[in-house]
Amino acid sequence: MHNENTPPPTSAATVRGRRKEANMKNQKYTILYSRLSRDDGEDSVSNSIKNQRAMLEEYAERNGLAPFLHIQDDGYSGTNFERPGWTELMGMVDADEVSAILFKTMDRMGRDYLRVGMYRQDFREKGIRLIAIADNYDSFAGEDDFMPFREIMAEWFARDTSRKIKSVVNAKGNSGKPLASQPPYGYVKDPDDKHKWRVDPEAAAVVKRIFSMVIDGMGTWAIAEQLHADMVECPAYYLGSRGIGSHKNRYDKEHPYSWSYTMIGQMLSKLEYLGHICNFKGEKANFKSKKYTRKPQEEWVIFENVHEPIISQETFDTVQRLRATNRRVNNVLGVSNPLTGIVFCADCGRKMYNKRYDKSDTYNCSTHKFGENKFDEMCTPHHIKSSAVREIILDALQRTSGYVREHEAEFIELVREKSALMHGETVKSGKKQIAKNERRIAELDKLIVSIYEDKVKGILPEERFVIMAAAYELEQADLKAQTASLQLGLDAYNADTANAEKFIGLVRRFTRFDELTTVMLNELVDKVVVHEGEWSEGKNPATGRNMGTRRQHVEVFLKYIGDMAIPDTRTPEEIEAEIAAVEKAEKRLTQLRENRRRFVAGEAKKKRKHA
Repeated sequence: MHNENTPPPTSAATVRGRRKEANMKNQKYTILYSRLSRDDGEDSVSNSIKNQRAMLEEYAERNGLAPFLHIQDDGYSGTNFERPGWTELMGMVDADEVSAILFKTMDRMGRDYLRVGMYRQDFREKGIRLIAIADNYDSFAGEDDFMPFREIMAEWFARDTSRKIKSVVNAKGNSGKPLASQPPYGYVKDPDDKHKWRVDPEAAAVVKRIFSMVIDGMGTWAIAEQLHADMVECPAYYLGSRGIGSHKNRYDKEHPYSWSYTMIGQMLSKLEYLGHICNFKGEKANFKSKKYTRKPQEEWVIFENVHEPIISQETFDTVQRLRATNRRVNNVLGVSNPLTGIVFCADCGRKMYNKRYDKSDTYNCSTHKFGENKFDEMCTPHHIKSSAVREIILDALQRTSGYVREHEAEFIELVREKSALMHGETVKSGKKQIAKNERRIAELDKLIVSIYEDKVKGILPEERFVIMAAAYELEQADLKAQTASLQLGLDAYNADTANAEKFIGLVRRFTRFDELTTVMLNELVDKVVVHEGEWSEGKNPATGRNMGTRRQHVEVFLKYIGDMAIPDTRTPEEIEAEIAAVEKAEKRLTQLRENRRRFVAGEAKKKRKHA
């Protein structure tokens, strides 16, 4: 509510200095208290701080109420007594430094009649004189029987004003206009329309960087530290130093790079960065309450794609998925395993637990590990090394990306064929059947109209009309149901085609697939499903130990396309050579295991002989 004609408030240092001087002389002050808020509506001009101060000062000088001090609260509601000026005044009251308090009207003290009544009683017991000039009230002249009614009316005014403001806010919020007084960091108000937001290129670059850092595997603590180290201005300083929003009058000028992990977390969850407007995200219990309670997201009113997005939906979804998984930081390595959160057990469906110590880095089924005290069902270990998972993922990405780059059109057709098969109808026949059904539905409409006209003219008997109309309507209903089912299949087909193109776009973003990076993992891989391993030779009857080679099936589901099988583009000679190499390696492992068994058996025989 400040303007250029509003006198500057008396500073706390000035008040303390005058109080110290007054204490040395054993003086008490007359406090000239002024308050103004948006609650005053049309009365804001007559109630301006300037007018209040002039009226109070003139009255004090005319009636010899000196020495006096001005204390004011500009921009504070009367329903809230947590006001800096009022707090300062009550501090002086408690220190017995006040002889009288002057208001223009008693509602300048407040609009909560219970609190105001309590303060009046407290001031009377302490011998402090209260004067409300416009109300013609002076506590030294005796109690005014109408004062309680004035206080009730003041509270009613605040309640009524709050109700009107709430009605206006509801209408504005439901119309799609943003309720936030300032757009979030990354946007600025459009100078031509205050209800529209424009992207702030400098701040938006920081927002994009923060989302990218999450995809790169960094947590909110690490991001905050990195931004501080890179001397990136935090939002409060960035906005305040440029005179934008509520930060222009209060920001820490000494610490421009003071990013916090909570600040980062809040930014990462903002739907506004998708181009949306999110209204009614919280509420207050009533017009007196200052406590803001945040609502669950399903109760928000969201208007999508209102302004230019800073973050894509795919990036936002990836970040939310990564943040939903708790990643333990390894004490030795100082980082978490980027595979955590995407590796799942094929049998129980739960996320697998990562165990890292020394040189070991493995995943095990969390149900099996914690089943006895956390879950009712049990499962098998599904033990697998992290290195093996990474090799399998990299191989899947290399094969898929290689095929996409060499055979893009064939890849899209593969996705289309898979979609058509999944929905039990080829796309071509589905389109033809829909067109045929729509023609027949239109014909049935004409037939129903025709037989109705024949019935009206008396050409068609009533009983015959009822039978024919029922048959036509039944046939029409069946055709509409079939058409809707076919359309669902076509919509899914079109969606899968779009997904194939999205995946191709992702592949193009990476120039090399020589090694698996965290960014590659987070942007291209949806999940990895690990099956239980099987041993080629079963268990040893004597020892119960597994024998032979352990084979384990692992499925890699890529973003948008799932676990789609990619055609093998190798030549027959290359395939035959790889099969031969695998057989040779398996034969060598079998020979090594046999040699080991003979050695162990020989050592055991020697021990028995010397026993």
